[in-house]
Amino acid sequence: MPGLPRPVLCALALAALAGGCIGRVTDSPAPVDQLAPGRWTALTPMPTPRQEVAVAAWRDRVWVIGGFGESAEPMTTVETYDPSLNVWETRASLPVPVHHAAAAVVGDRLFVVGGYTGGRVQWTPLDSVYEFVAARERWEARAPMPTARGGLAVAVLDGRLHALGGASDGASNAHEVYEPDANRWTRANAMPTARDHLAAVAFQGRVWALGGRASFRGEQYGNVEVYDPSTDSWRTAPPLPAARGGLAAAALPDRIFVFGGEAPFRIFSATEMYETVGNRWIAKEPMPTPRHGIGAAVIGGRVYLPGGATQPGFAPTAANEVYTP
Repeated sequence: MPGLPRPVLCALALAALAGGCIGRVTDSPAPVDQLAPGRWTALTPMPTPRQEVAVAAWRDRVWVIGGFGESAEPMTTVETYDPSLNVWETRASLPVPVHHAAAAVVGDRLFVVGGYTGGRVQWTPLDSVYEFVAARERWEARAPMPTARGGLAVAVLDGRLHALGGASDGASNAHEVYEPDANRWTRANAMPTARDHLAAVAFQGRVWALGGRASFRGEQYGNVEVYDPSTDSWRTAPPLPAARGGLAAAALPDRIFVFGGEAPFRIFSATEMYETVGNRWIAKEPMPTPRHGIGAAVIGGRVYLPGGATQPGFAPTAANEVYTP
């Protein structure tokens, strides 16, 4: 969704009047795992309610970066959550306000990539890349992406950051790869499906692109496409049980999880797991707080999901919940 004037969100005027675009909650249509559904736990809420955030796990903290809150304006806010103490801390702000960005850790380096700046009037896609330098407690600019875009997804494989999809003027199938040591971007084989608001993970030596959409009111994708860097090629995997955008994804060594998301007039509570043995998706315990515009971070085998929106379109929340498989 490259700009607010386009029909990619419910109208903000309506959101201001109605508190968001009311939608029904949808759970997963996949077979339910009755033996091991997993468990959700509510944690200390974020200090700043916000959605369309970038999320990453770095140095045993959950980092929540940018987004927009109740004013629908982009934010520079960065907050970290300490699971061991169940507390939040404010960190150095971003150099520019941004929403719909993506965050990832490469080695011991934390990056924030792309997104949009601008709020109620017009969104401007960004090509910016920032690295958090802990020794100076500040964000520093790195080589920009070749393609400016927001609503993208990133995954890290073999020391390289893969930036997938997103939108600038319409949904993109861009696939660009960042090498931090060289501070250099290269283009890789494009995704078969152009989409934004997708999720991505690195899993068993491949990059997986999951879900997404053509636009808020346009086609919603259940597509799962898998990139093999050794051959610079894509293949398909079993699709998600329910097509949607705005979802989050996380990978453990032997499985992939997807969480939440939205589609027109629907918000998802779904927690779903890709089962490698059966080559299928199965449903787990639904999210206590259905949300989209979220990110996921894995620490100690548990998946943390802070923030997001509780209605289709605009409805920021401070919810902070963890899933234990």
